[in-house]
Amino acid sequence: MNEISTIKEITCYHCGDEVTNVGIMADKKDFCCNGCKAVYQVLRDNQLCSYYSYNDHPGANCAQQNKRFDYLSEPSIISQLIDYTDEQQTVVTFYLPHIHCSSCLWLLEQLNRINPAIYYCRVDFLKKQINIKFDHRQLALQGLVELLDDIGYEPLISLQDIIKKQNAIPRDNLVLKIAVAGFCFGNVMLLSFPEYFGLSLAEQSFRHFFGWLNILFALPVVFYSGGDYFVSAWNNLRNRILHIDFPLALGILVLFIRTVAEVLSHSGAGFADTLCGLVFFLLIGKLVQQKTYHHISFERDYRSFFPVAVQVIADGKERPFPLSDLETGHRIIIRNQEIIPADAILLKGEALIDFSFVTGESLPVAKTLGEIVYAGGRQTGHAIELEVIKPVSQSYLTQLWNNEAFTQPKENRLPSFNEKIGKYFTVILLVIALSAFFFWLQTDIKRALAAFTSVLIVACPCALALSTPFTLSAALSVFDGNRFYLKNTAVVEQMAGVDTIVLDKTGTITTGDATSITLNAPLTSQQRQLIYSVCMNSGHLLSRMICRYLDAEDRLEVSDYTEIHGMGIVANIRHHQVRIGNKYFVLGNRETNLKSTQVHLMIDSNYLGCFCFLHHYREGLDKITTLQPQYQLHLLSGDGDHELTELLPVFDTAEQLHFNQSPQQKLDYIRMLQLNDSKVMMVGDGLNDSGALRQSDLGIAVTENINNFSPGSDAILDGRSFAKLASFLKFAKDTVRVIHISFGISLVYNIVGLSFAITGKLSPLVAAILMPVSTVTIISFTSIATRLAARFRQLI
Repeated sequence: MNEISTIKEITCYHCGDEVTNVGIMADKKDFCCNGCKAVYQVLRDNQLCSYYSYNDHPGANCAQQNKRFDYLSEPSIISQLIDYTDEQQTVVTFYLPHIHCSSCLWLLEQLNRINPAIYYCRVDFLKKQINIKFDHRQLALQGLVELLDDIGYEPLISLQDIIKKQNAIPRDNLVLKIAVAGFCFGNVMLLSFPEYFGLSLAEQSFRHFFGWLNILFALPVVFYSGGDYFVSAWNNLRNRILHIDFPLALGILVLFIRTVAEVLSHSGAGFADTLCGLVFFLLIGKLVQQKTYHHISFERDYRSFFPVAVQVIADGKERPFPLSDLETGHRIIIRNQEIIPADAILLKGEALIDFSFVTGESLPVAKTLGEIVYAGGRQTGHAIELEVIKPVSQSYLTQLWNNEAFTQPKENRLPSFNEKIGKYFTVILLVIALSAFFFWLQTDIKRALAAFTSVLIVACPCALALSTPFTLSAALSVFDGNRFYLKNTAVVEQMAGVDTIVLDKTGTITTGDATSITLNAPLTSQQRQLIYSVCMNSGHLLSRMICRYLDAEDRLEVSDYTEIHGMGIVANIRHHQVRIGNKYFVLGNRETNLKSTQVHLMIDSNYLGCFCFLHHYREGLDKITTLQPQYQLHLLSGDGDHELTELLPVFDTAEQLHFNQSPQQKLDYIRMLQLNDSKVMMVGDGLNDSGALRQSDLGIAVTENINNFSPGSDAILDGRSFAKLASFLKFAKDTVRVIHISFGISLVYNIVGLSFAITGKLSPLVAAILMPVSTVTIISFTSIATRLAARFRQLI
């Protein structure tokens, strides 16, 4: 019998990643890195291993990256971060991106067991924030952050204080207003039941008493709960705008005046129940419409990409220095994976700068001594020293934020359906009401007034005002379930109104971290060894990738090594000359078909072939083509045009593909499209796209993780859901159609009500029935229809 053996994949006990370095163990448990092992040991030593009983592999990967938190000892920086402090205690709030499960909540709220100087911890799971009160006499802020980092929850501390901005959500007491309106509505309905079912002659005295009570309950509903509608209507009238808030405010006012008049004159019970119900349901709709994702920051700029401090060399010593105080002439140290915060000159070290998030160029750029390194790049090699030549506020990167697209508030350029229909609805309503008034005025002034007010009451666009928020809220929930997060409900209508889509390339239609390499050369074993040995001497990213591809080769001694920036390498090895680089450096004027990033190979004047580097395009990019010709597609990329051939099938013509675009050029291109009456949706991912995202009618930021940095935008799209972008656009249009149909349904109810109202004999009972029935119908229809549309688009 043949013996069959199986190899079981070993996973990290802490984070669940595959274990590649066998031998990192503790208590007979395997770990993928020393960082995860260290976290486990901290939890074990503090009797907190119950952390692992709530979820399997609850931790995040904790590979050590030599975090430096020395800057948190600077008083000027501490004062910007803390919420409160006195002689004994300090309160601080941190943003922890790694919070993701119940184990996280349990562990973070047990921090006082690890360090008694911590009084308490409170975690907001949705916002991924932790509020900590601690004794700063026993535990410094730096020590607290290091403790969080030790257990795998490093706080994200940036120059832009996102947490304070998130917590500064405007409070309009909407919930309290709903509570007041609901309480009064319930009581008024109770007091109105005798009027509906009739009172005996012996009980007529209660009719007037109940009427006065209804007026008392209506007062807070009109002047507190419904006060915002009067303010909005007045402001719009002053600006000569007929908004849907005007007929709503008019309806509320007429209902109140009619109720008071009938109770005072003993001519009826009034419409207090309809009034309170109207305001209550309108406020519910407003609450639904305000649904948003407070745990996601949509308003971000370059400051949230930068740290709060940088290491400065002064008097021969290195110390942390607040970034806001960094000035020209300061000498700074930037280590591996750290951001360059200001334009500076390279003084010492080998700089290999990743500008992908700033320019869109996917390959790191090598810099020579004395060369200017612009802000926003990330060092990918050893530590380097630079001299600042411009403050942070005046760097090349921040010039984009001086554009008027950022200094002026972004308004909804595409009017919503309610804005379009509001002015026509108001005019038609007033015409019908005045026509009924003048018609009955010839015979009976009381009936004329009754008809006028009845029309305003019945035709009040309550159902119309509710159809939009409930439909858009249902759509927002569908998008949320598909990892597409919109800033607010209004963005759905903006999305339905666009006709032009502009896409970034690197990190947007391509994945941010995946590049394939293929060898188009029949290399012998000796040739592979020669090429590997040459590339091992280079710090360029492409050279590193080639070395990984040829990993099995032995390294030979290299002589006469020369590397020309932006061109390639030439070197001698054992009497062989090896030339590696771009087509011009290796082939001279020889023509090649450049379809990708290529590194060409030549040994002893014999051309061997090349390595080809291709980005991995996101799954579903081919589905974007189904949007044409309904949408015009454009590409704006900061990268080179070496993948033009691969992208042409997605776009109509090569004229719609634009490469080597700077951030300002992207913004100007969006503005040019808008001047040609295009409604533009920009889809990007990096700082180089921020200006275009801001200028566009609708900006969507693509990210691999919604908790990572993404530029300010109207929506954030998880990269895993990019394939559904076409479905999202079609579903947004379906949602607007549902709003249109619901408007038609509300018109039917208005026509039925008007048939009673224009006669001047509208009874409170008819009004009390029509209002809730129409409201329930609209809410039910919009919710069900939106779900059916989402199912049709395969989004649920």
